Amino acid sequence: MLTVRVVLFGHLKDVFPRGEASLSLPDGATTTDAADALAAQDTRLSDLLVKTRVAVREEFADADTVLRDGDEVAFLPPMSGG
Repeated sequence: MLTVRVVLFGHLKDVFPRGEASLSLPDGATTTDAADALAAQDTRLSDLLVKTRVAVREEFADADTVLRDGDEVAFLPPMSGG
């Protein structure tokens, strides 16, 4: 098992207190597994990887990025502005 810290930004941070959560995932889990685990806790986070960018260890990551124990996984919604 591994534990990761998830940080949500923008409107997503309203889903969890302080905009973050801790997840316990099986060894070999990916960012997709983390997104699915969050969606299982709150349906407002379904399709999380489709609607956001994800970063692992402060670097943009793909859906199949393998997580390590202690990683920080951040989900960032698209930004707009002028």
